[in-house]
Amino acid sequence: MASDRRLGCLSIFLFIALCASLFVNIVLMIAAFQRVGGIREPEPIPRFREILLQRGTGGSTDRIAVITMRGLISTSIPGSVTDSMVDDLRAALQQAREDHRVKAIVLEIDSPGGEVTASDEIYNAVVKTRAKKPVVVYMDSLAASGGYYVSCGGKFLMANETTITGSIGVIIQTLNYEQLFNKIGLASVVFKSGKFKDMLNGARPITPEERELVQNFIMNTYDKFLGVVAKERNVPADLLRNTIADGRILSGKEALQNKLIDGLGQLDDAFAKAKQLGNAPDAKVVKYGPPFSLSRFLRVFGESDSKIELQLPKQLLPQLESGRAYLLPSYYAP
Repeated sequence: MASDRRLGCLSIFLFIALCASLFVNIVLMIAAFQRVGGIREPEPIPRFREILLQRGTGGSTDRIAVITMRGLISTSIPGSVTDSMVDDLRAALQQAREDHRVKAIVLEIDSPGGEVTASDEIYNAVVKTRAKKPVVVYMDSLAASGGYYVSCGGKFLMANETTITGSIGVIIQTLNYEQLFNKIGLASVVFKSGKFKDMLNGARPITPEERELVQNFIMNTYDKFLGVVAKERNVPADLLRNTIADGRILSGKEALQNKLIDGLGQLDDAFAKAKQLGNAPDAKVVKYGPPFSLSRFLRVFGESDSKIELQLPKQLLPQLESGRAYLLPSYYAP
C-alpha cells in the first residue's frame, strides 16, 4: 500500500513537471515567432531600486529620492539600465516625478561637464521635474561647465566650500597633424560636396572662413548657456559675460558670492533642505540604484579574468571626440 502511494505521488509530480515544461516551451516558441515576425512587446520604463540612506520617523511613507550624476556627460557612455547615462538620468527623474511617495529630489552632481546637447537634455529633464516637485542640487567635488548647466535646473543649488564649479563656456577641439603627414610622406585625399564639408580636417590648416564659422557656432552655443544661467540665477547676462562667465572655475564659496548657488553645506544638509522644501520632515532618504539583474550578475563574472588593469577615473581623462561641442573646463581638453 505504501509503495502504491509513493508511486502515485511520483506520477503526479512527473505529470506536473511535464505540464510546466510544455508551458515554458510554448511561451518560448511564441516569443521566438514574435521575434521572427518582427512583433515586439513595448519595453517597460526602467525602474531603479531604492537603497536606504536615512531611515524615516513616525512610520511615514514619504521619501526623498537621491539621484547621482557622475563623470563625463555623454550619450556615448552606456547607462546602468538604459542605452546611455543620459537616458538613465531622464528615467530616474521620471520615476521620482511619478512616485507619489517621493516629496522632493536631491540631484547629486560630480561631473566636469560634457556634450552640449546631452547636458541640455538632462537640464530640461530636471526643469520638468522641478515643475512638479522640489529638486535640490548638491554639487560634490566637481560641477563645472556642463555639470553647472545641469545644476541650473534645480530649485535650490548647494555646494561645498571647496567644490569646483563655474567654467561657463563652450569648447570644440580638433587635432592638426599636417606636419606629421609631411614627415612620413602621407597625404590626405578628400572629395567633398562643399567647401566647408571637411572644415575640421586635421591634414590641412583651417581657413579664415572656417575659423569664423566655427567661432560663430561656439558663441551661439555660449549665448544659450549664458541665457540659461542668467534666467535661472536672476543675474543679468551682460554682467555675467563681463565678469565670471569667461570660462574660469570658481570654488563653492566664490560661487555663492557671485549668486551662482544658493547655499553651502554637506550632503546631509541637502537632504535636510529637500525635506524642508518637500514638507516631509519624517521622510526616509533613498538612493536610486540599478535594479538587480541576473544577466548583469552573470556578466560581471563572465567579464572577470586574471588580467590586472590600471583604470583611471573617466572624469580625469575624458575621451573627447574631434568636432563635437563640449561644455568643459579647458584643462580637461587633452
